[in-house]
Amino acid sequence: MMPPTKAKQWTVDEYHRMLEAGILTGTDRVELLDGQIIEMNPQLPPHAATTQRAFRYLDRLLETVAYMRMQLPVTLKPKSEPEPDIAVVRTDPNEYGDRHPTPDDIFLIIEVADSTLLGDRQQKALIYARAGIADYWILDVNTQQVYVFREPTSEGYQQETLLAANTVLTPVAFPDIAVPLNQLFLPNML
Repeated sequence: MMPPTKAKQWTVDEYHRMLEAGILTGTDRVELLDGQIIEMNPQLPPHAATTQRAFRYLDRLLETVAYMRMQLPVTLKPKSEPEPDIAVVRTDPNEYGDRHPTPDDIFLIIEVADSTLLGDRQQKALIYARAGIADYWILDVNTQQVYVFREPTSEGYQQETLLAANTVLTPVAFPDIAVPLNQLFLPNML
């Protein structure tokens, strides 16, 4: 009888070496989640359009206080490098040309969910909480609701709130800036 197989746990450094060596390329739609190289789901039009709309709105709203990244990596050592739909990060004079943002740089992570809601609420929420990301939102394109996760611990987020699109939400890092959630969704979907 063969012993049970164990999946290899990759570190961020090993993942970067695979990219540098060409084992993984820009055409591979993957991200490193908790030591596993995971293929990213293709985007349906509502997901893509909501991501673009939310990014454009938040970019205009936060342009004087933060830098916006859309579907680009954030490094959460030792074993995760997800590519969230939107990351609101600290302004960097080098525009992160020499590294990806790390937890100390991240103000807010937003994932847009259609078929990925369960994974975003469970696996990604735990990864972001363990990294100490203070504010994590999931825009559910199917129900037009926003899941808000706050108070991260090593066991997960202590606070999870579900809000309707007609709600106004204030980011943890920017308590003076109100975000009308309906601005993040497509008007014909509300």
